[in-house]
Amino acid sequence: MQLSAERILPDDTDDALLVGRAWVPGPLAGPSPVVVRKGQVLDVSHIAPTTSDLLAADDLVPRLHRALDDGRTRPLGDVASLIANSHADRRDPNRPYLLAPCDLQAVRACGVTFVASMLERVIEEHAKGDAAQADEIRATLGREIGASLSSVKPGSPGAQRVKALLVERGLWSQYLEVGIGPDAEVFNKAQPLSAVGLGAEIGILDASSWNNPEPELVLAVNPRGEVVGAALGNDVNLRDFEGRSALLLGRAKDNNASCAIGPFIRLLDERFGVQDLRRIEIETRVDGPEGFTVEGRYALTQISRDPLELVRHAMGTHHQYPDGMMLFLGTAFAPTQDREAPGRGFTHRLGDVVSIRAKPLGTLVNRVNHCHRIPPWTFGVTALMRNLSERGLI
Repeated sequence: MQLSAERILPDDTDDALLVGRAWVPGPLAGPSPVVVRKGQVLDVSHIAPTTSDLLAADDLVPRLHRALDDGRTRPLGDVASLIANSHADRRDPNRPYLLAPCDLQAVRACGVTFVASMLERVIEEHAKGDAAQADEIRATLGREIGASLSSVKPGSPGAQRVKALLVERGLWSQYLEVGIGPDAEVFNKAQPLSAVGLGAEIGILDASSWNNPEPELVLAVNPRGEVVGAALGNDVNLRDFEGRSALLLGRAKDNNASCAIGPFIRLLDERFGVQDLRRIEIETRVDGPEGFTVEGRYALTQISRDPLELVRHAMGTHHQYPDGMMLFLGTAFAPTQDREAPGRGFTHRLGDVVSIRAKPLGTLVNRVNHCHRIPPWTFGVTALMRNLSERGLI
């Protein structure tokens, strides 16, 4: 993994308001919310002890600017040093390093929000999780239903007509229901505090033989349902498990280190707004230890439901999140390039390095390992509350 500031930070870092979390060593070590300013990482835990609390502020951006201007922050070092020290293999525990930028927020995800990924979910279902059958099914289904779905607005009368046609032809699927039906798929991706950040290892189950990264835009939503920022995420997925049964979604999605978010949350302000989110392009590259490489790119303009609409499906009068929410928006990246053998498509190997980049958000880099080989998640909500109390922050 190459973790240089030039590679990891957004293209317009000097104009970006970046919020993250760092592990701060010392006699009373613990995680702190941080802000990047003029190449320095500043501890803002005395303004808000958690990023959840920080992002809930009514006047978030002005409040942060005032705090940065009046010196109520503690410098932790230059951002390049913290980025470099976030490498899982080269980390010096006596120096600060970056964590996932969220803490107490619920981590939720939307599925089948792009036509390409919608078709791949249908293929998984028809293949019953068998990657060897997927190639033939992909060609057949693509011819049958791909063109029918490309211009359909979910929940519209047109979508209902397409549904009736596909049911008549015996091609309907539960994935098409959430892809073009009135209700979006929103599920719990990970528990609060379980997400890993830049430079960490990401986990797949050793029992899985068909899996892939899912590079996504992740919205930071405050308790009032307002989008206040965005980050990049990897919604690591076990395609064979979910393909065997949609009821195995939790097993396919929520495992040790199977959720990565980072490198920072970029706050919305006068330089970066909702319209910029809607136009973001996400680039993905997987570099395998044997020299295999696969790349892809997609734009949020391809999404079938507007990002703010997806927020309303996840949060509102029907469901509240008093600590805020991190919401994955789904992906159009579905690698099918053969890796192990002809017709078997793509699956991860241990040691794969996954790089996910968007120019306004930077690059999230992680390496693949088996879940049971990655250090277990032990720092939960109880540990955080004790830690903050011991440090005099609550």
